[in-house]
Amino acid sequence: MRENRRIKVGVLVGVSALAFSVLTGASALADGPADGLQEVEMPAGVRIVEGLAPGAGVDMPSLEDEADAPVMSMAAAKAAPAANTCLGTTAAYGAKGCFQHNGDIVWAGDTQKDGMSAAVGVYTDYGRAPEVCINRLGVNTWATCDKDYRETGNVRLRVLRYDGDTGKFYQPESWSGWIPVDGKY
Repeated sequence: MRENRRIKVGVLVGVSALAFSVLTGASALADGPADGLQEVEMPAGVRIVEGLAPGAGVDMPSLEDEADAPVMSMAAAKAAPAANTCLGTTAAYGAKGCFQHNGDIVWAGDTQKDGMSAAVGVYTDYGRAPEVCINRLGVNTWATCDKDYRETGNVRLRVLRYDGDTGKFYQPESWSGWIPVDGKY
């Protein structure tokens, strides 16, 4: 009985956090960065991985702004996500990212024609070195980086811009919450 109550409270907290992130993250998706792009320091040893174009017929996430989308219902939060569901969708100026738990695929979407690339940094809660998936395919495209994370771990996404000419990263940036690698919240 007590375990069931904890699960219900946990789901309620998760849905509340999702709703809050949707409401507060919408301002980061403005037409342009308010104060211009600012350089960001990445942790030492970050590995940069060039994303690949998704294969033909692959069900891709939307690049559209989801700020107006309805918040997920409590019943939907309890259900296990579909195999191709993109979790932890996070966006900032010019970039969007998410994590597909089936196959451990990181998606990096470029949403701004500004000569820069979308970048999605991936951090784990178990000490694996961070990596960044770069989308150099151009505006309105998705790139994928196929990884292999520990199924009992969690990942966190950091979405920002990348200038391939200089090798530098830029904000505005946005962070996801912790996403379970197995897709089970």
